[in-house]
Amino acid sequence: MAQQNKDKKVRRYVLTLVEDMTHKPLNSIKFTMPAATLVVINVFLLLCALIYCVIAYTPLRTFIPGYPDAHTKRAAIQNAIRVDSLERVICRWELYSENLRRVVEGDSTVDVASVLSGAGAAMPAASDEEPDGITDAEFRDAVVREEQFDLSSGRKRELPIEGIHFFSPLKGVVSKPYDKYVHPYVDVTAPANSVVMATLDGTVIFTGWNNDAGYTIQIQHSDDIVSIYQHTEKLLKETGDKVTAGTPIALVGSSGNLAVGDHLRFELWYRGESVDPAKYVNF
Repeated sequence: MAQQNKDKKVRRYVLTLVEDMTHKPLNSIKFTMPAATLVVINVFLLLCALIYCVIAYTPLRTFIPGYPDAHTKRAAIQNAIRVDSLERVICRWELYSENLRRVVEGDSTVDVASVLSGAGAAMPAASDEEPDGITDAEFRDAVVREEQFDLSSGRKRELPIEGIHFFSPLKGVVSKPYDKYVHPYVDVTAPANSVVMATLDGTVIFTGWNNDAGYTIQIQHSDDIVSIYQHTEKLLKETGDKVTAGTPIALVGSSGNLAVGDHLRFELWYRGESVDPAKYVNF
């Protein structure tokens, strides 16, 4: 009686393969409904995991609608650089206005001539409150530093980066020179697997694959300078890594659809605008 109750509770099924002509059984599988449900769930989860791995770790993710491509990421980097530059300008003028207010009210002994030489005739309105966490001596030191390196003063230079020493990222032959409107970069030909090095100290802000540029690495340097290395065979650094000038970051190759032979495509950007790397780097 107990055995009959057990058989009623657990229903078993048989899936049989039968030959069409002779109706001879070829193979059969016995299963229960809970076991079949568990197998279906496991197959579904395995299929989802496989699809996720294919999308997340292969270049196929670039075909997903809304996924940022290389141009979008470059625009975001340039916008971040512009925002940083604007914040510095605003901070400098706030410092000027506060320091001028102190001079007018007789609260400090700052050299007025040195302050007004870069601030102009118009004096911005200033708050009556004392800024938190900064002393008068710190204000004077900051103003002196701003006046010393103020780019709006009488003496102008073509680019402020001309005095910076750039480390050559690769020793080779420049096969395609810089053109600001046609190709804002230089192509440097070198043997395959030659070491590509960082041109300045900085932080890696992007590493990844692009269909046209291949394996790409971008480094943010001080003074709003960004260097970009494309068509490499292998990347040696990851996003967020700190690098110094001369640190190996990649190997020369010919990755990407636009690559012709083993070479390095090198870009140099200053304050959101491309500049000729050959003016500052000796390849």
